[in-house]
Parts: sequence; structure tokens; C-alpha cells
Amino acid sequence: MQYTCQSEYKKLESVFIKTAEEAFINEEKLKKEWLALNYLSKPDLTRANEEYKTFKNLLAKEVPHISCFPESASVAIDSIYCRDASIATDYGMIICNMGKQARALEPSAQMKYFEANKLPILGTIKTPGTLEGGDVAWLDKNTLAVGHTYRTNSSGIRQLKELLAPYNIEVVVAELPHYKGASDVFHLMSILSPVDKDLVVVYSPLMPISFRNELLHRGFSFIEVPESEFESMGCNVLAIAPRQCIMVAGNPYTENALRAEGCTVFTYMGQEISYKGGGGPTCLTRPIHRMD
Repeated sequence: MQYTCQSEYKKLESVFIKTAEEAFINEEKLKKEWLALNYLSKPDLTRANEEYKTFKNLLAKEVPHISCFPESASVAIDSIYCRDASIATDYGMIICNMGKQARALEPSAQMKYFEANKLPILGTIKTPGTLEGGDVAWLDKNTLAVGHTYRTNSSGIRQLKELLAPYNIEVVVAELPHYKGASDVFHLMSILSPVDKDLVVVYSPLMPISFRNELLHRGFSFIEVPESEFESMGCNVLAIAPRQCIMVAGNPYTENALRAEGCTVFTYMGQEISYKGGGGPTCLTRPIHRMD
């Protein structure tokens, strides 16, 4: 059976996660860190663990191999959003360099875990370059979209292109807007979630015109998220197989639009683990292998 790391929608076979228990650890850590990390309010630890258990159970029903990043004293509670510190390719993991300084030690912590689990490392993004995994999404096996944001800069994008050039992978850059500024978490995947080879969930008001037109040119159809469901992460949808999705509960318009396109949708309550920290189900996972 053939597998690929270079997809956002094919049948998910293996994924790495960082549970609330291992990321939030205890009340003392939450109280110390939530405000400085720009959470909307302090997550409730008991409810966060309950929400995460539900989320993990949804994954476990469909994904054969789930690995958990261990607790680490060197990283902050944001490490629950484990997509951001690395990028998976068929040629090895790319270790990111975080644009949010409070998360600077997450990539090295992940790299140690990848090496311990015999995952090859393709390369590392180095200062002054910054690159976060939430700004990166595979459009197809040979095309990677990357957002130019406050978290991912031009040097990081240049290094990403250099790492992928030997493998003839096209990198498409989306120049994202200022929106709420440098302190806000605003990634490419805040406005884009592929759920099939020709279907993406988008929030068009914040999408660059050239990038939106590029998606249309490539034959994608759009599920448009309304303004009322953007802040509640209606656009942050994790595909665990073609048109089989996990999303945060409380986004009925987007959920119904997905179902109308033939998608199976699973939801979880994400007030503590998603909404307060600004990270939906794509952020909570580092997908590795999907069926090719």
C-alpha cells in the first residue's frame, strides 16, 4: 500500500497530536501563560481535558496510528497546536522556525521526537527565516500553498522553496492581509481547508484575490464560510478522508454546506481547546501519512 505525506484530504493513516493533558499540564502553567499567549481567557483544565478526549476519540475511530508528543517543560501551552512546528513531506520532515517567539522551542522538541521515532528530517528553517505549519497546505501532491503572514516571512518562504526545489514541488504564495495585526494568530489555514481534491472550505473576505483565482483556475469548488462563523473557526476543518471531516461544533451553516456537498462531518466541543487559543482541528494535529 502506498502512502504520502503530501495531501490534506486523503485517508489519514498516521498523525501526531499533543493532548491537553500534556500541553496544559496543570492550573499553575495555565495561569502563568494564557494571557501572554493572547488566549481569549484562561482555559478550564478539566473541561479542556474532556474536550480533548472527545476529539481524540473521533480521530481514533478513523485513524489507525496516533502518536502523542510528550509533555515538555521547555514549551508553552500553545504546543497543543502541534501542526505549527513542522511540515510533513514525502522526503522527510521540515522543522519550522516559529514567528511567535513564545513558541520558539517547539520545533526542536518535535525534531527530537521525530528522530526518536525514525522519521527523516529534510531540513530546518533558520533565522532570520520564520515559517509555521499553519501557513502551509498541500493543494495536490506536487503543489504546496504557503501564506506570507506575520508568522511566516519572505526568508522562511525562500528557504522552503529551496528545500522543495529538488523534488519539483511548486510553492504557491498567498500574500495575506494585516487583519488584526502581528499579535493575532492568523494563518493561511485560518481561511483555507482542503477537504477533497476539488473542494475547499474558504473564508473569501480575507483571501487574496490572486490566490483565490488560482484555486478556481485549478478547478476547486468553494464552501464559503459566513462572517458569523469565521471567529468560531468554521473555516478550520480537518479532513480525515476525502469529504470526511472533523470541525468545531457551533458552525451550523458551514456544517450544513459541507453535508450538502456529500461530506460526512464529525464535531467536537472546542471552547477550551480551540476557541480560546484560536486553534481548530487542523491546528491540533500534525498529519503524517495518508493513503496515496
